[in-house]
Amino acid sequence: MTLQEIYDLALKMGIEADPRGKKGVLKTLSDLKKEYSEMPEKKKKYFDKESLKNPYSDSRILLGDAKMQVKKVMAGIDSDGAEPLLMDRLNQKGAKIDLLISHHPGGHALASLHEVMDLQVDSFAQAGVPANVAHALFEERKGYVKRRFGPLNHSQAVDSARLLGIPFMVLHTIWDNLGNKFMNDYIAKRQFQTAGEILDYIMEIPEFIEAIKGKSGPSIVSGSEKSRAGKIFVGFTGGTNPSKELYLEMAKAGIGTIVEMHVPEDAVAELKKQHVNVIDTGHMAADSIGANIFLDTLTKRGVEVVPCSGLIRIKRAE
Repeated sequence: MTLQEIYDLALKMGIEADPRGKKGVLKTLSDLKKEYSEMPEKKKKYFDKESLKNPYSDSRILLGDAKMQVKKVMAGIDSDGAEPLLMDRLNQKGAKIDLLISHHPGGHALASLHEVMDLQVDSFAQAGVPANVAHALFEERKGYVKRRFGPLNHSQAVDSARLLGIPFMVLHTIWDNLGNKFMNDYIAKRQFQTAGEILDYIMEIPEFIEAIKGKSGPSIVSGSEKSRAGKIFVGFTGGTNPSKELYLEMAKAGIGTIVEMHVPEDAVAELKKQHVNVIDTGHMAADSIGANIFLDTLTKRGVEVVPCSGLIRIKRAE
């Protein structure tokens, strides 16, 4: 496959798994194209035109010739300056790796992380939170996230890869969409009386089995194993966590159990007061699910995968 073909495949899979549905994503892109067409020229000069076809600003080709052939990738959850150096060292030893893929973004894909959070508005609306409330609170949260990530050294990993001549791609929300769909489909297969039953069922997923061995498996952080499950909400995508105010709106909407990769401590404290169960699945294992779904598709197409940097590689494809 070429680098462009891998990117296009990732985008296609991410859109198909998006909580908004394909029609919702296409509507978002259509609205953005209209907004762009009405922009003054001085704003168009700095506009990210790639966003007109890719709604996930945190999932991009950061370095590399789109036409290059890729036979082997090194894929991990994170990449800082070490991963490009590791790939270069492995290639010196004859590994012949063509492309570095990181889940968590770097470069402009990290600086723009707040831009992908809009999809959570639809997820929360589907869960019963009024869309106007979800939108207003997410606008506040996006501002906070932008300020939080703004001072970071976004280019560290990208600069390392550039100096070493390492092609570099990041797939954040795209992989999270895949993991989110997997978990929603998985949980929908059964009925649950208690939070403990949900936890036990989640623990049967291979990525979480491996995480348990490493002492970082799923756990109930609000409620108990005997707590009634109620309505279940899975939040595996959308850039980063919502604010505690948004979590409280979920309690008002009648959500009984929240299943997430990680939940901020201030939100957990408030959800305990509202008697909402929270299952923290563990970050690396949860991120690995979406990664593995995509990487299995690559291997079917003849691309070899070298896992690194926290990725729990589970092969579901033959």
